[in-house]
Amino acid sequence: MDEWKFEPARDIGLAGMQRQRSYQRESGLVSTMSRFAWWSMVRSSLKLLHRLEVHGKENIPENPSFMMVANHASHLDALVLGAVLPLRLRDMLFPLAAGDVFFETPVLSAFSATVLNALPVWRKNCGAHAIKDLRKRLIEEPTVFILFPEGARSSDGQMLPFKPGIGMITAETDIPIVPCHLEGTCEAFRKGTFVPRLKKVTVRIGKPRVFADVRNKREGWEQISELLKGDICSLAPQPPAGS
Repeated sequence: MDEWKFEPARDIGLAGMQRQRSYQRESGLVSTMSRFAWWSMVRSSLKLLHRLEVHGKENIPENPSFMMVANHASHLDALVLGAVLPLRLRDMLFPLAAGDVFFETPVLSAFSATVLNALPVWRKNCGAHAIKDLRKRLIEEPTVFILFPEGARSSDGQMLPFKPGIGMITAETDIPIVPCHLEGTCEAFRKGTFVPRLKKVTVRIGKPRVFADVRNKREGWEQISELLKGDICSLAPQPPAGS
């Protein structure tokens, strides 16, 4: 038996919004219970209100660490991807959320950190240190990231260009990246609207990729972005021949 070793929490000494925004944040009993209730409710709501349909669930890795990436057109997107994962992963699941949206006020920051377990990505000032911290967490401990490489929601459902951040986090690592395609989330909760519509939502999950042999340089990051964009596009339903 390995000798027990005491290690203090990584977020010790942090409080309030400083702790909520920290990439070293750890879970406690209250947050664990909150997430269990939240994700149970989300899964039931998506099945009931949006007739959530999932294809390719067998492609999700059995254990962390891994990342799930998808097209992005709605605030429902992260909820849909989180809902297809088993509840046992709730404390290891970290949606990467826009810091200027989800971590700007104390109330929203507390909800995002405690219930969603989101980590902030500051779109206008996401420095190399933030990418390094995200990469380190993914490599060193069981973690599941949800990331949208477009960096913003599409207003019409058409994919925007992919940013290189996904490559910066995963190049030269053995972390599986799971491409997913979301259909119906734009119609259900389009950007600029405030009330979801009862539209059907479908998620298609592709086979994971690993980029251990791709250099952790700009050309490698761009290669990863393009490959994943192609994977996601290939999962989209194809129009009937002759249409």
